[in-house]
Amino acid sequence: MNGPTRGYWCECWTEEVTSTGGPARLASFDAYSAPQADRWVAIALRTISPALDSDASDEAWTWLYEERAETRRALMRSEPCTVTITHASTRITWTIQPVIFLPLAHRKEGSTACAGLFSPTADESYR
Repeated sequence: MNGPTRGYWCECWTEEVTSTGGPARLASFDAYSAPQADRWVAIALRTISPALDSDASDEAWTWLYEERAETRRALMRSEPCTVTITHASTRITWTIQPVIFLPLAHRKEGSTACAGLFSPTADESYR
Protein backbone atom coordinates (compact mmCIF):
# COMPACT_ATOMS: atom_id res chain seq x y z
CA MET A 1 0.00 0.00 0.00
CA ASN A 2 1.81 3.14 -1.21
CA GLY A 3 -0.87 5.77 -0.67
CA PRO A 4 -4.23 6.13 1.05
CA THR A 5 -6.59 3.26 0.26
CA ARG A 6 -10.36 3.17 0.73
CA GLY A 7 -11.70 0.31 2.76
CA TYR A 8 -13.84 -0.67 5.73
CA TRP A 9 -12.98 -1.06 9.40
CA CYS A 10 -15.00 -3.91 10.86
CA GLU A 11 -15.42 -4.72 14.55
CA CYS A 12 -17.35 -7.22 16.61
CA TRP A 13 -18.47 -6.12 20.08
CA THR A 14 -20.18 -8.08 22.83
CA GLU A 15 -22.11 -6.69 25.76
CA GLU A 16 -24.01 -8.27 28.61
CA VAL A 17 -27.39 -6.53 28.49
CA THR A 18 -28.02 -7.15 32.19
CA SER A 19 -24.65 -5.73 33.27
CA THR A 20 -23.58 -2.17 33.97
CA GLY A 21 -20.24 -2.78 32.25
CA GLY A 22 -19.75 -1.52 28.73
CA PRO A 23 -19.18 -3.40 25.53
CA ALA A 24 -15.99 -5.35 24.89
CA ARG A 25 -14.36 -5.59 21.48
CA LEU A 26 -14.10 -9.22 20.49
CA ALA A 27 -12.53 -8.91 17.04
CA SER A 28 -11.62 -6.46 14.30
CA PHE A 29 -10.88 -6.75 10.60
CA ASP A 30 -9.72 -4.45 7.83
CA ALA A 31 -11.64 -5.06 4.61
CA TYR A 32 -10.76 -3.56 1.26
CA SER A 33 -14.16 -3.97 -0.41
CA ALA A 34 -17.84 -3.94 0.55
CA PRO A 35 -18.24 -7.65 -0.32
CA GLN A 36 -15.25 -8.53 1.86
CA ALA A 37 -16.67 -6.53 4.78
CA ASP A 38 -20.15 -8.02 4.72
CA ARG A 39 -18.67 -11.50 4.08
CA TRP A 40 -16.75 -11.18 7.37
CA VAL A 41 -20.05 -10.69 9.23
CA ALA A 42 -21.79 -13.43 7.23
CA ILE A 43 -19.09 -15.99 7.99
CA ALA A 44 -19.23 -15.14 11.70
CA LEU A 45 -23.03 -15.46 11.78
CA ARG A 46 -23.00 -18.78 9.92
CA THR A 47 -20.29 -20.07 12.23
CA ILE A 48 -22.04 -19.22 15.50
CA SER A 49 -25.66 -19.82 14.43
CA PRO A 50 -25.78 -23.48 15.57
CA ALA A 51 -24.92 -22.35 19.12
CA LEU A 52 -27.47 -19.51 19.27
CA ASP A 53 -30.87 -19.68 20.90
CA SER A 54 -33.78 -19.84 18.45
CA ASP A 55 -34.54 -16.09 18.52
CA ALA A 56 -30.91 -15.10 17.92
CA SER A 57 -30.60 -17.73 15.20
CA ASP A 58 -33.70 -16.28 13.50
CA GLU A 59 -32.14 -12.78 13.70
CA ALA A 60 -28.91 -14.09 12.17
CA TRP A 61 -30.61 -15.89 9.28
CA THR A 62 -32.94 -12.95 8.64
CA TRP A 63 -29.91 -10.71 8.12
CA LEU A 64 -28.18 -13.34 5.99
CA TYR A 65 -31.14 -13.91 3.66
CA GLU A 66 -33.12 -10.68 3.73
CA GLU A 67 -31.00 -7.77 4.97
CA ARG A 68 -27.46 -8.55 3.80
CA ALA A 69 -28.03 -7.15 0.30
CA GLU A 70 -29.15 -3.81 1.76
CA THR A 71 -26.08 -3.76 4.01
CA ARG A 72 -23.85 -4.21 0.98
CA ARG A 73 -25.68 -1.47 -0.94
CA ALA A 74 -25.25 0.90 2.02
CA LEU A 75 -21.54 0.09 2.18
CA MET A 76 -21.20 0.80 -1.54
CA ARG A 77 -22.69 4.25 -0.77
CA SER A 78 -19.99 4.66 1.94
CA GLU A 79 -22.52 4.46 4.76
CA PRO A 80 -21.63 2.78 8.06
CA CYS A 81 -23.58 -0.37 8.94
CA THR A 82 -24.39 -2.30 12.08
CA VAL A 83 -25.64 -5.86 12.51
CA THR A 84 -26.86 -6.84 15.97
CA ILE A 85 -28.23 -10.04 17.45
CA THR A 86 -29.06 -10.85 21.07
CA HIS A 87 -28.37 -14.32 22.42
CA ALA A 88 -29.69 -14.89 25.94
CA SER A 89 -28.27 -11.89 27.84
CA THR A 90 -25.47 -11.13 25.37
CA ARG A 91 -25.78 -8.56 22.61
CA ILE A 92 -23.35 -9.16 19.73
CA THR A 93 -22.82 -6.22 17.38
CA TRP A 94 -20.80 -6.06 14.18
CA THR A 95 -19.96 -2.57 12.95
CA ILE A 96 -18.61 -1.67 9.52
CA GLN A 97 -17.24 1.82 8.95
CA PRO A 98 -15.97 3.18 5.63
CA VAL A 99 -12.41 4.41 6.19
CA ILE A 100 -9.30 5.52 4.41
CA PHE A 101 -6.31 3.39 5.34
CA LEU A 102 -3.08 5.35 5.48
CA PRO A 103 0.24 3.63 4.86
CA LEU A 104 2.39 3.17 7.94
CA ALA A 105 5.85 4.70 8.07
CA HIS A 106 8.65 2.14 7.75
CA ARG A 107 6.17 -0.57 6.78
CA LYS A 108 7.91 -3.65 5.42
CA GLU A 109 6.98 -7.29 5.21
CA GLY A 110 6.07 -8.34 8.72
CA SER A 111 5.54 -5.86 11.50
CA THR A 112 6.34 -2.18 11.81
CA ALA A 113 9.50 -0.86 13.43
CA CYS A 114 7.52 0.33 16.47
CA ALA A 115 5.24 -2.72 16.79
CA GLY A 116 6.95 -4.02 19.92
CA LEU A 117 6.86 -0.69 21.74
CA PHE A 118 3.13 -0.61 22.45
CA SER A 119 0.95 -3.27 23.99
CA PRO A 120 -2.62 -2.43 25.05
CA THR A 121 -3.83 -3.29 28.51
CA ALA A 122 -6.94 -5.37 29.04
CA ASP A 123 -9.08 -2.34 29.99
CA GLU A 124 -8.20 -0.15 26.99
CA SER A 125 -10.85 0.44 24.37
CA TYR A 126 -10.04 1.38 20.78
CA ARG A 127 -13.26 3.04 19.72
